[in-house]
Amino acid sequence: MTNKFGWTLLFLFFLSGCIHVDLFSGGKALQETIISGEGSDKILLIDISGTLTTSKESGIFSTPSLPARLKEELTKAEKDDHVKAIILRINTPGGTVTSSDILYHELQEFKQKRKLPIITSILDIGTSGGYYVAMASDYIVAHPSTITGSIGVIMLTLNAQGFLEKVGIQPAAIVSGPNKSMGSPFRAMKEAERAIFQDVIDRLYARFLFVVEAGRPKLTTAKIRELADGRIYTADIAKAEGLIDEIGYLDDAIERAKTNAKLTDAQVVTYTRSSPETHQNIYSHFEPPTVGPLGFPQINANTVLGALHSGTPHMMYMWLP
Repeated sequence: MTNKFGWTLLFLFFLSGCIHVDLFSGGKALQETIISGEGSDKILLIDISGTLTTSKESGIFSTPSLPARLKEELTKAEKDDHVKAIILRINTPGGTVTSSDILYHELQEFKQKRKLPIITSILDIGTSGGYYVAMASDYIVAHPSTITGSIGVIMLTLNAQGFLEKVGIQPAAIVSGPNKSMGSPFRAMKEAERAIFQDVIDRLYARFLFVVEAGRPKLTTAKIRELADGRIYTADIAKAEGLIDEIGYLDDAIERAKTNAKLTDAQVVTYTRSSPETHQNIYSHFEPPTVGPLGFPQINANTVLGALHSGTPHMMYMWLP
């Protein structure tokens, strides 16, 4: 009985996060899994799912960060001459500015080295940072029910001054300059500080516009600015406005990849870290976009909630109502 009780406590201790062990860390080599198709040529299916962050997912079952995984998959694909095209299966409301930009950069670097067609297939949602990443592709297919757009930047912070006053706490900060504590959650934001933050946001927004302009060359700068006011779009409106190329399903994206790569037959493959125990298909092993109880994108604990907890403002390419 004592041993069972001891093992139970140890198990609960692990689950609580007090002890972290990478039982399934990123150390295992990637394995290629054939999803469908035939022939020697390959179309690689890559997932860009969940909240985009540079943080490594923690817990008992640890996995590499999304940028680390993408880099690893692209490196493996770069060495495989049979890989003739890539499909990005995007299902994300976006995430941090930096993670979105890293993913975009790595895809651009890969294109320079291999010059393969990259096709994006947007599932439920491909907004803000998700759309930013899609700009690295040559062709965008969105499901009929896709939500996309939300081109813009949002900064998240909080003001806990009223709460602290109610409980009788008065924080104090000793700073080297008047703007060192800007964005502090312990007081209201000053107008001068707001102007500085707005300048940062405007610059990050300008970079987003630049990326969209490069990724959608048929759209004028004026048109992009008109569309990039932060609003979301359904697939039909996005198609009419030139933000996407086609309304269709993942099968259509595969056919487009074959067409652009001039392939008649090809295997659709993906990379995994363990041997699959179930039959594979093109919808296997993708994460749904993280949503809250009302269907809105939920804040990832490693990104925004962590920022709010620490009081540090976060710049996000993310649809976050």
